[in-house]
Amino acid sequence: MTTPPTASDTMKSIGIVQEGDPVLTQLTRPFELPRDAAEAREVVAALYAAADRATAVHTFSKGIGVAAPQIGVGRRAAIVRPAEGDAIILLNPVVVEESSDTDEQFEGCLSFFDVRGKVPRPRTLRVQHQDFGGQWRTTTFTDGLARLVAHELDHLEGMLYVARMAPGTR
Repeated sequence: MTTPPTASDTMKSIGIVQEGDPVLTQLTRPFELPRDAAEAREVVAALYAAADRATAVHTFSKGIGVAAPQIGVGRRAAIVRPAEGDAIILLNPVVVEESSDTDEQFEGCLSFFDVRGKVPRPRTLRVQHQDFGGQWRTTTFTDGLARLVAHELDHLEGMLYVARMAPGTR
């Protein structure tokens, strides 16, 4: 009798890079926008395709995010699809402010989907990011959306959520 695939096996089978791959722990490179706009568009399209594949195999009631390292690309790009509302493209994002008010919730990650961990995150994040034309904008994210964005931004810094968990937490 064969063992059924784990949730992480399923994510790997749809092209999501799994824990242990060095790309997940490396700092990503920024795009030079607008010069690199064509490459940035290709990466974003690949992120949307990965999110589509993930939502085809799992329901994400709180939304989903995918960062470029999770598809094997070491660039500063991520997308977030909230449970409600439009998808968000984050190119060269930088946190410029975060609230001292935090919230601790369980998180999961497509790159090790078999476990969840309780992670403290700021309830409000202000993030500067660029559009494909190179224009900078600042967006404020709150509560659940701030959590999704913070999780993806960590991926761009080579950090997995387990590094944010309180010491001794399993």
